[in-house]
Amino acid sequence: GPCTECSCSSGKEIGKDASNTKKKENGDQSLIPKIFFGTRTHKQISQITRELKRTAYSNVPMTILSSRDYTCIHPVVSNSSSNRNEMCVELLEGKHGKSCLYYHGVHKVSEHHALQSAHGMCQAWDIEDLVSLGKKLRACAYFAARELMVGADIVFCPYNYLLDPQIRESMEINLKGQVVILDEAHNIEDCARESVSYGVTESQLRAAREELDFMVNNNIRQKDHEPLRAVCYSLT
Repeated sequence: GPCTECSCSSGKEIGKDASNTKKKENGDQSLIPKIFFGTRTHKQISQITRELKRTAYSNVPMTILSSRDYTCIHPVVSNSSSNRNEMCVELLEGKHGKSCLYYHGVHKVSEHHALQSAHGMCQAWDIEDLVSLGKKLRACAYFAARELMVGADIVFCPYNYLLDPQIRESMEINLKGQVVILDEAHNIEDCARESVSYGVTESQLRAAREELDFMVNNNIRQKDHEPLRAVCYSLT
């Protein structure tokens, strides 16, 4: 039944609920926003979820967005020192005739959380909890966290997931009409600079210069490659 100590027990609120139901029936999206909680490090997310677990809101649907470095459970990719993002994409595309069986089991995690929620057993969790569950169910924790975002009321993530437009696009994060909370927001300036900065080594510049030399010398899109080659020469 309705609460007796808050506004949802009034007739006005019931009227609003009815109008919201009509909106849903007409195909309009719900106006209830998600809360995006951005932090500087993954360690801070662990601290916040631990505190959330101690509150009355521990059973609120949530998810944590993080990189493959923290959530990949594929034995080869997770133990590799090379670029895990590239290795993951290659597996998903089946470039070498191999696929990722953990990716195909993603639905097991969301079903597990849905089952827990139905029995009132849902509780705030951390990245380590999700990875452990992924290993137990043989399901990818990285993509499971993204899938759980659809039904989540609170989404925890590092700053750059909210600030960097490329990451927002790849993670399908839409902040319009949502609530954004930035923990220790005085760190935002540094994070914003990092999001639009890029670092290269001298060896990478020399390798790029050699490739561009080959392109120009073989008349492959000279107009495009000559300015790039000039930049590499000036930097080296």
